[in-house]
Amino acid sequence: MEQQAADVLLATQTALSQASALAVQYSFSVLGAVILLVLGWALAGFTSRWAYEGLSRVHGIDETLARFFTNVLRYALLILVFITVLGQFGVQTASIIATLGAAGLAIGLALQGTLQNIAAGIMLLILRPFRVGEYIETSSVAGTVREIGLFATELKTGDGLYRLAPNSTLWNTPITNFSREPTRRNELKISVAYEDDIDLAMERLMNLAKADPRVLTSPAPSVFIDSLGDGTISVALRYWAKTGDWWLVSRDMVKRVKLAFDDNPDAAPDASDAAPAKTSNGKATAEKPTSTRQ
Repeated sequence: MEQQAADVLLATQTALSQASALAVQYSFSVLGAVILLVLGWALAGFTSRWAYEGLSRVHGIDETLARFFTNVLRYALLILVFITVLGQFGVQTASIIATLGAAGLAIGLALQGTLQNIAAGIMLLILRPFRVGEYIETSSVAGTVREIGLFATELKTGDGLYRLAPNSTLWNTPITNFSREPTRRNELKISVAYEDDIDLAMERLMNLAKADPRVLTSPAPSVFIDSLGDGTISVALRYWAKTGDWWLVSRDMVKRVKLAFDDNPDAAPDASDAAPAKTSNGKATAEKPTSTRQ
């Protein structure tokens, strides 16, 4: 009995000694892990803020893109810190890295469409084919850009509707930006009968363009014979205006042409000939008439 009690006492002392040694060992590991986590968290935050400030000073880098890159950097540093902490406890980090890589590949395949939108959003933010406030048109959508995100772009249509276009859709189709250039050209066509005074009609069109202060003098407006039809001659007026004035000038010019030829009926075009129709390139034109001047 005494021998058994001695063995139990010895085993207890050994277990306590080993537990004490393990406690000391892991207490230092836990303390080191906590310190490493705190330092890593602080370093990730400082590095991301420093990177954001640096990217913000770079010309052409959008704020959304700068925040995206800095967030990716921050989370990458935090993952590195987490893996390093696990290594402090004897965990095989190589297997963790392999698992994370496989998980990332699986997630990437599952979210292929979403990742395409992100990649397209990054390219749109870098190359800047359009900016917030500009009016754009593609084969599937048209409107004023309200916000450019990483996944989609928000637009407001001309009739006040809200449109959300995936970035991959915008990136994979030609984009027409009606607001990027400071000036735009307009073209207005009328039809004049062969028996009417073509020179007088051309002179009146030129005078109307020169009389509008919103029409630019450089490049100067021009009037020319565009084509010869079966019963009429197509005369074109081309002029340039500031992009902000383009729509109002084009509408006012149609009205002025109509009134000018109403007051002086010689060489007057059909009323419908002066109505502009927006084409795919934003140029105003008019359909050829089906009859001569009344």
